[in-house]
Amino acid sequence: MMEIVHIIGAGLAGTEAAWQLTKRGIKVKLFEMKPQKFSPAHKNPNFAELVCSNSFRADDAAHNAVGLMHEEMRLFDSLIMQCADSSRVPAGGALAVDRNGFAELVTQKLLQTEMIEVEKGEVTQLPSPDSPLTIIATGPLTSDKLINAILQKIDNDSLSFYDAIAPVVYKESIDFSKAWYQSRYDKGDKYDYINCPLNEEQYYHFIDELTAAEKMPFHDFEKPNYFDGCLPIEVMAERGRDTLLFGPMKPVGLTNPHSTEKPYAIVQLRQDNKEDTLRNIVGFQTKLKHGEQERIFRMIPGLENAQFARLGGIHKNTFINSPHLLNTFLQLKSQTNIMFAGQISGCEGYVESANVGMMAGYFAACLLKGKQPLIPPETTATGAMLKHLQDTTGEYQPMNINFGLLPDIKGEITSNGKFRKIKGAERKEAYSLRALQDFKQWMSRADA
Repeated sequence: MMEIVHIIGAGLAGTEAAWQLTKRGIKVKLFEMKPQKFSPAHKNPNFAELVCSNSFRADDAAHNAVGLMHEEMRLFDSLIMQCADSSRVPAGGALAVDRNGFAELVTQKLLQTEMIEVEKGEVTQLPSPDSPLTIIATGPLTSDKLINAILQKIDNDSLSFYDAIAPVVYKESIDFSKAWYQSRYDKGDKYDYINCPLNEEQYYHFIDELTAAEKMPFHDFEKPNYFDGCLPIEVMAERGRDTLLFGPMKPVGLTNPHSTEKPYAIVQLRQDNKEDTLRNIVGFQTKLKHGEQERIFRMIPGLENAQFARLGGIHKNTFINSPHLLNTFLQLKSQTNIMFAGQISGCEGYVESANVGMMAGYFAACLLKGKQPLIPPETTATGAMLKHLQDTTGEYQPMNINFGLLPDIKGEITSNGKFRKIKGAERKEAYSLRALQDFKQWMSRADA
């Protein structure tokens, strides 16, 4: 009897997982609630619907992490990348697509194979332990009934309904002639926090710019459902010009080694990944437009030249606490015939969602064939994304792929045996060269 995998959700993760499974001779039953029921963000009855034509973002593999992920997926014969390349429209260095054409092409390619059976309608229950292996790839707007079923299976604290994301900066872009390491009252490891001081004039100028800045509007299906522990930084500032002095910018318990002047306010940055290449701006979740975030947060002393791995945001996005709930192969630890893929697993972005779906399909095929799946090395964009889904550092939050998730490359040994530091574009090229070499090596063994 031919093996079968059930996939719930025909978005980018679900369709990519289905493609990878059928390529490996595994039959798929694909459950999709459209067109019987649409989420508030979707209108097209086809699979893999995109909201934005530029959803794939930059396509430069040598200098951009998402472009690197594109290339790794092309090497792995990704359905999503095939259809994106075929549906491409002019957009300079970005991979923009004809959204309707893209969705139609994905749908056609999957329906052309006899290995896929499609069942239309909403799934409201999780599979039993004796059901076929099932990949849940329902995305950030998973229906309420299925969410309730998931909640019955997992700890309520392991499911989030809103991203409340603070900006993340590359640590190497912080100016340590102004910033310093120290925890409040010297508790814990002194390297836990990086501190950026503001004097009184700088603080009130920052507050004025913050409250006057342009904000991103909520979608119709997003209600500003704030709670006091997760208020946007600009909302706190609007409650009073001194509010932040008693919140995330309080200056107590810290001593500036660069000046005898006592800081009027402090901005702290907390470690955001195990390698400590990324730092999260503590308490700075925000609905500011991205350009405004870069402009205003670079007003903070020490962050004038900050490079952002991720900008802040608050939006509806249902996702599970993957490091707590899933094993290395994206299986639910408490019931291993259930897997999660795509944005519900806590990756951020269409490309990343498809990438995790690609790996879920590969893992599922290996498991059904009795083979041990090989995890791609963390030096690759794909491996780094999977590693993020296992990262227990701090509070788990969705993340786009960025070079800060890959192991650091500080420099190289020259022909005369000396160390040469590399940075900027050359450093990004080094990340990408290493990643593609390692990905190809991994591929040569992955399906052996």
